[in-house]
Amino acid sequence: MLKLLQTATILLLISLIAVCRASADIEQARDLMESGRFEEAKAALEPAARSGNADAEELIGVMYAMGLGVERNDERAFEWYLRSSMKGHPGAQSGIGWYYEVGRGIASPDLVRAYLWYTLSSIGGDPDAKISLESLVTRMTSDEIERGKILVRDYRGWMYPLR
Repeated sequence: MLKLLQTATILLLISLIAVCRASADIEQARDLMESGRFEEAKAALEPAARSGNADAEELIGVMYAMGLGVERNDERAFEWYLRSSMKGHPGAQSGIGWYYEVGRGIASPDLVRAYLWYTLSSIGGDPDAKISLESLVTRMTSDEIERGKILVRDYRGWMYPLR
C-alpha cells in the first residue's frame, strides 16, 4: 500500500511540474506576442496546444484570426478556437460565437449556435459574451432562441456542471 501511495505521489508531482512548465511557456508566448514576435510566440505555443492546453489553443486561434505571424485564415482560427472552447475556455467560446454569428470560417451564419457559444462563454465569466448575446437575440426568432436554449442545456451540464 505504501509503495502504491508513493507511486501516486510521484505521478502527481510530475503532472504538476508539467502544468507549471506549460503555464510558463504560455506566459512567455504572451510576452512574445506583446513585443510583436509572433513567429516565436507561435513556436512557443504549439507544444502546449498540441498537448491540449486550452489557453495555447485559444492564442493560436487569435493569431490566425488576426493574421499575427501567420497568414490570416478564418477556418484555421475557427478550428483552434473550437478546440479551446470544448475545454471550457470562455474567450474562445465567445470567439466561436462570433464566427457563427457572422459566418466566417464556416459555410454560413448560424445564429442558434452563436447563441449557444455566447451563452456558454457568459456562464464561463466572459462579460463581453453577455453583451454579444443581448445583441444577437434581437435578430433571432423565438424558435431559434428556444433551439439555442436546448443546446445550452445539452452542453452546460458537462461543460459547467457546478454553475
